[in-house]
Amino acid sequence: MRLYVHSADRDGSSAWPSSGPGDAQYLPLDLTLPLDALSAAPMDAAPRGATVFAHSAAAVPVALAAAQLSPRALVLVEPALYDIARGHPAIEAHIADITRAKAFADTGDLFGYWSIVRPLMFGGPADPARWESERAGVARFAARRPPWGFGVDAAMLRGIPTLVVTGGWNAEYDAIAEVLERQGARRRTLPGHGHRPQDAPDFAATVETFLADV
Repeated sequence: MRLYVHSADRDGSSAWPSSGPGDAQYLPLDLTLPLDALSAAPMDAAPRGATVFAHSAAAVPVALAAAQLSPRALVLVEPALYDIARGHPAIEAHIADITRAKAFADTGDLFGYWSIVRPLMFGGPADPARWESERAGVARFAARRPPWGFGVDAAMLRGIPTLVVTGGWNAEYDAIAEVLERQGARRRTLPGHGHRPQDAPDFAATVETFLADV
């Protein structure tokens, strides 16, 4: 059985385009909730011995639950495990920028928040001409809890066969992948799809090659 963990902003098949209909189960998470409070969800959804996939911030509750999950393997796609790479310049710069942006959102200035976050994470400046069409999505994104401060430690995954897949576009995710690789994870880079390397044509074959050795 394969459990695919992702943000509730997408349905399972669009979040994981290469997942098959047979043994795939999807676990969409409301990432506006505290990520540590969501750690019970993977344990409730996955039987022992499942292969668990997680993307971005959804990797935080999976990492926190890893010891209890006893998975066959983990496939972490651009995992936002910022806690494990604290001190890296790219990680600290990102946290500082998001903290500054959240201060705007907390006072109700969503456009001020977006003026920092859009060029930082989505490319291009915040444009007043597009603001009305973007406002609702920005409000949902601003409501998410940042994926750090949960005490995630790379040692939580020690002994679990782990594949970490990044898109080769972002220094923060590269730093996180480097830490996981030092802990024994197998690392692969699938460029050309930004934060969603699971959209790459080679993603499914990359996973199968890894699982064949587990």
